[in-house]
Amino acid sequence: MPDGDRAPRAQFHSMDDGTREDWSIINNAMKPFIADLPNRILAHLRLLDGDCGGFAVDRLEHCLQTATRAHRDGRDEEYVVCALLHDLGDTLGPRNHADVAAAILQPFVSEENHWMVAKHAIFQGYYFFHHLGLDRDMRDQFRDHPWYDYTEEFCRLYDGPAFDPAFQSLPLTTFEPMVHRVFTNVKHSIYLPKNTLPGND
Repeated sequence: MPDGDRAPRAQFHSMDDGTREDWSIINNAMKPFIADLPNRILAHLRLLDGDCGGFAVDRLEHCLQTATRAHRDGRDEEYVVCALLHDLGDTLGPRNHADVAAAILQPFVSEENHWMVAKHAIFQGYYFFHHLGLDRDMRDQFRDHPWYDYTEEFCRLYDGPAFDPAFQSLPLTTFEPMVHRVFTNVKHSIYLPKNTLPGND
């Protein structure tokens, strides 16, 4: 019998009948699932391998190039992980990939880095929207935002140039420990008491 079949389970069939004991069981059962999140993130990132989508390099290589450029430029670990995962949403959210990646990263990164990932699709549009009959200056709606320059720089220095087949990217294994560290450091979550989060001591 699989371990999951022997594990304790909550007894309620409707949430309004749940008890503290039920939720303690659920909370304990969630711990290994949450601990495995970095591995699931990396497995999902690997789905981008071999999918070029018409680009000169595949989507995984683009992510590796973006992260490698940021890493070699001395960006901190959280920023590098955001660079690595900025297009993670391509598989399930091709019409809003930046929103998908940003939502996954949000509990674990600064507001500044979250905003950068969430808006990068609009900012990268400066380089190609006009070829599609769209407004390349769509990013100007955020001109007065405090993180406008931060996001513009990300697209200009790291995301935009990362389609070079001759570029020597670092392997994914270089970034795997970074992903594990970032995704075990919760900064924002409605599921944790605020006094347990960083900066709320």
